Amino acid sequence: MSHTELAQRTGSPKALRAVACAANPLAVVIPCHRVVRSDGNLSGYRWGIKRKAELLRRESKHEQPGVS
Repeated sequence: MSHTELAQRTGSPKALRAVACAANPLAVVIPCHRVVRSDGNLSGYRWGIKRKAELLRRESKHEQPGVS
């Protein structure tokens, strides 16, 4: 999900990165490291892009078929 999509879904279409991080009311459901740019690239993460990429890599290894 992109920052734009998350902002729109939470009713704050102009608060792109804020909804993904500090003001994210869905942080448990959509952790901020799972939010990517609308072009699919990784961007802004408090602990750095390397850590964000590693978290996503680890999660993808443990995905179960049919579970998003």
